[in-house]
Amino acid sequence: MAEEDVKALDETEIAQAAVAEGDEQVAAAPVKRKKAKRNVPTGQIHVLSTFNNTIITVTDEKGNALATASAGGSGFRGSKKGTAYAAQVAAEKAINTAKQNYGLTKAEVFVKGVGLGRDAAVRTLANQKVSIESIKDVTGVPHGGVRPRKAKRN
Repeated sequence: MAEEDVKALDETEIAQAAVAEGDEQVAAAPVKRKKAKRNVPTGQIHVLSTFNNTIITVTDEKGNALATASAGGSGFRGSKKGTAYAAQVAAEKAINTAKQNYGLTKAEVFVKGVGLGRDAAVRTLANQKVSIESIKDVTGVPHGGVRPRKAKRN
């Protein structure tokens, strides 16, 4: 009979009893299930290249981010973040993460900005064994631009 009473107390009741008594070391952590690995063979690669930094974001076809890397996050600081080499390192980092975790094989590339890293990043993507379906420039174009300066008075 005593054995049946012991079996009746499941782990959660034991943990609750331990917490109630103030003995937190006995309390068992909740069991975490391993997340199912998502396979995304085709995706999009967004390259944002400014004069100060380059940000690479790998997304699925809907636009949900899978992996991201930047020149600053890759260890470059100051004016070195805006270089072509920093963009190359960031692109390698983002693509390798996406390939390992999600099995990315094909991608569309969207390039935005005017920095030095745009060409270097696209060249790196081509060398990383990811087949590029298309490269599209989505840099914003001003319609009318900013307000002009006031006229000079002599």
